[in-house]
Amino acid sequence: MATQREVARFGPMAPFVPNAVKVGDTIYLSGMVSIDERGRALAEGDLHGQCRHAYGHVRMTLEHFGATMADIVDETVFVTDIATTMREMEELWRVRKEAYGCEPQAAQAVVEVRSLASPKFLIEIKCVAVV
Repeated sequence: MATQREVARFGPMAPFVPNAVKVGDTIYLSGMVSIDERGRALAEGDLHGQCRHAYGHVRMTLEHFGATMADIVDETVFVTDIATTMREMEELWRVRKEAYGCEPQAAQAVVEVRSLASPKFLIEIKCVAVV
């Protein structure tokens, strides 16, 4: 028997990958980056700006399912430069806390990767939420 899923597809990447898939009470979000509705990278060279935009996409995707940032239980942050990320961690965590609207209550990992889908992307955020 096939697993029942609700799939959300919107924005410039919709033809290629869903924004999220909901199975039961769990929402699996695809990696979110700093991109506009036409598929152009935003905040080029600005790690904090890209982080803010990516969280905006996370929030919007969760809202599609009637969920909020408070429903996130797991988060993986992919970065292309871990040294810069760690040096700027205090500011990045301020952006993260601002995005959640409180101190996040989610497990988290930060992982350095060689590159993301575009060399303009410095950060990608992937989450799991339970509603």
